[in-house]
Amino acid sequence: MSEFRDRARTWLAENLAGEFAGLRGLGGPGREDEAFAERVAWERHLASAGWNCLGWPAEHGGAGATLEEQVIFHEEYARAEAPAKVSHLGQELLGPTLIAFGTSEQQRRFLPKIVSVDELWCQGYSEPGAGSDLAAVSTSARLENGEWVIRGQKIWTSLAHVADWCFVLARTEPGSKRHHGLSYLLVPMRQPGIEVRPIRQLTGTSEFNEVFFDDARTDEALVVGAPGDGWRVAMGTLAFERGVATLGQQVGFRRELVALTKLAEENGAAKDPVIAERLARSWMGLEVMRAHAARTLGSQAPGVAEVSKLVWANWHRELGELAMTVRGAASLVEEDAWRRLYLFSRADTIYGGSNEIQRNIIAERVLGLPREVRP
Repeated sequence: MSEFRDRARTWLAENLAGEFAGLRGLGGPGREDEAFAERVAWERHLASAGWNCLGWPAEHGGAGATLEEQVIFHEEYARAEAPAKVSHLGQELLGPTLIAFGTSEQQRRFLPKIVSVDELWCQGYSEPGAGSDLAAVSTSARLENGEWVIRGQKIWTSLAHVADWCFVLARTEPGSKRHHGLSYLLVPMRQPGIEVRPIRQLTGTSEFNEVFFDDARTDEALVVGAPGDGWRVAMGTLAFERGVATLGQQVGFRRELVALTKLAEENGAAKDPVIAERLARSWMGLEVMRAHAARTLGSQAPGVAEVSKLVWANWHRELGELAMTVRGAASLVEEDAWRRLYLFSRADTIYGGSNEIQRNIIAERVLGLPREVRP
């Protein structure tokens, strides 16, 4: 594996230069507006060199890389401070979903353009009345003259304003409830029946959106899995969401913690025993996070994904709070990376399934505790 790591590290060092040199460290949650077009060009450069979709089978345009090789590349990518990927949803979520559940026609139509970064995707899951309760979606779709006709609203849709397509969970069986009667549809975003409204965040950016479907249409064949089988497919997508990329994410977390520790030493905050202890606990928490991720990598055991989400989301939010303490009063009046970290990390425990939902899943489905009383 050392040869693969050396090859990845060398390629990244040589190619994050010239026109791409200024992209180091750009993008990511709360910063998706940074150098967007240039990051798309960078990803297409990655694709031309065979570094996109490493874990996909070769017949679908990937490299057929082993799990260990994928982990190594994500780690080296983060260590090189390569820019955050704009095609994450297509490459890490939808692509593996189509490989697992899609028809050969769907795979031939969509996978090559995900690999080449010629089509960008967004995720149509959350709704204003459903939140993290995915089974409560009310967006509906009906078949009409060979097309699915979609009505409803999605919210917190990352990068919907730049996406070409959206994978949408919609209710296709009238009168169905909860996880029954749902279908997983592939919907083109650039059509008259779709309106995208940006949501301004605390950080001042607008990477999340509301998406309104008013008789939007997609072809009857663009349902992944059978009609009514959307819950199973959607759960498959969520499992892919928490895969090997999380180890690369942790390299980014470590870089933030190193920088914060250095700042605390430089401005004298580390002399405060309370702050020193919090920094030490952050280091221990990061090591626990990495050990858990390495131990459970590739596991489909119930509760693994939910525990991982709870661990990293709470850790990162607490790091944002610690950053404000280390910065002191200046953090209240000066706009910088630390204040942005604090503000955006408030969302970590909400998006991707709120803490409350994760704990309910662990309690009810893993530990077998009684369901929470519902009205």
